[in-house]
Amino acid sequence: MAEIIRMPRMSDTMEEGNIVSWLKNEGEKVQIGETIAEVETDKATMELDSYVEGVILHIAVKEGPIAINGVIAVIGKEGEDWKAALEASGGSNGAPKTQETPAAPQPVEPTPVAAAPAQPEPNTEDRIKASPLARNIAQESGIDLRQVKGSGDSGRIIKRDVEAFLGAPATTEQPVDDTHAVIPFAPMSSSGGDNYEEKPISQMRKTIARRLSQSKFTAPHFYLTVEIDMEKAISIRKQINEVSPVKISFNDLVIKAAAASLRQHPAVNASWLEDRIRYNRDINIGVAVAVEDGLLVPVIRHADIKTLSQVNQEVKTYAEKAKVRKLQPEEMQGNTFTISNLGMFGIEEFTGIINPPDACILAVGTIVEKPVVKNGEIVIGQRMKVTLSCDHRVVDGASGARFLETMKGILEDPIRLMV
Repeated sequence: MAEIIRMPRMSDTMEEGNIVSWLKNEGEKVQIGETIAEVETDKATMELDSYVEGVILHIAVKEGPIAINGVIAVIGKEGEDWKAALEASGGSNGAPKTQETPAAPQPVEPTPVAAAPAQPEPNTEDRIKASPLARNIAQESGIDLRQVKGSGDSGRIIKRDVEAFLGAPATTEQPVDDTHAVIPFAPMSSSGGDNYEEKPISQMRKTIARRLSQSKFTAPHFYLTVEIDMEKAISIRKQINEVSPVKISFNDLVIKAAAASLRQHPAVNASWLEDRIRYNRDINIGVAVAVEDGLLVPVIRHADIKTLSQVNQEVKTYAEKAKVRKLQPEEMQGNTFTISNLGMFGIEEFTGIINPPDACILAVGTIVEKPVVKNGEIVIGQRMKVTLSCDHRVVDGASGARFLETMKGILEDPIRLMV
């Protein structure tokens, strides 16, 4: 009997998926493990692989959002009654109603789902056939798609083609393509009318809005701010970078200092679970990374036992993967504490919304050169403000203050990170 293909849960926080495009049409054969569609989740645009072999008899949702477990397609033997299979499964189960396609396909070339040219068009300067995910990766990596050979249907460029190109040595300098330049929106005429642009909400932005709204209005937040003398941290970082092949950032020092402080204050490395509080033995620090649609939070696991170089390399790798939406769900799970650093943007101080299931998030500002009083004299100092947002159901003011006191002491005397 034909197999019902449903929208899978592709990340731990995913509630619905957004079908970006189909790489196969109704009437086409598919193999087990072959990519059939591209799905935007709350965290990344991912490829959906078929787990059955056969012919795509019916595509229930051509494009757009659909709830988890909703029917997206039917795969079976050629000529099989997909309607009977759909009825036997209990209907669409949350999928939006779609206009039914003609019953059984004719024993000729399959008719595409949407209007398309009768003959496949090659990749030319005027028309490059590529999947949205492939275009996104290419754009982020600065690749001219005209140089990529497509392995998809009719020479269509898909994700693996761009990844293969990235792994190959460049043969020629990429030309500047003015014909495909992005044209900014022209201003409205002075005769009046609204002047704005609207974009549909991405799955990532939907999830950010839902999870952070739930966190902000469910967890009672309170905030603790401390100013840290960063003179010794600046000095020791300079010494490390003079001899180390891996160049350490201030963010690496903050992550290590936070991890060491969490080991001493387990009450902060905790989670609220409604009927109990979980005190985590592992110290897994989520590091907020800004991407086009919002924030992704890859996790540095066991940060307390990793060297500064190891922390640096993991953060770099995750940040690069985040920018091209290639982070895997398991790389963004298991956080017990989160750090959000806006210092590189010149932000001196801010507060963060707690990232569930954590009980706290640390907001890190920039290092500011300012006059300070030392030994009764006004001198130039290097100061950095950090703010700890706490879930008052889990962390009390004194617990949060003691954590910040320890962290401040470590960053003001960072040699303690080396012992």
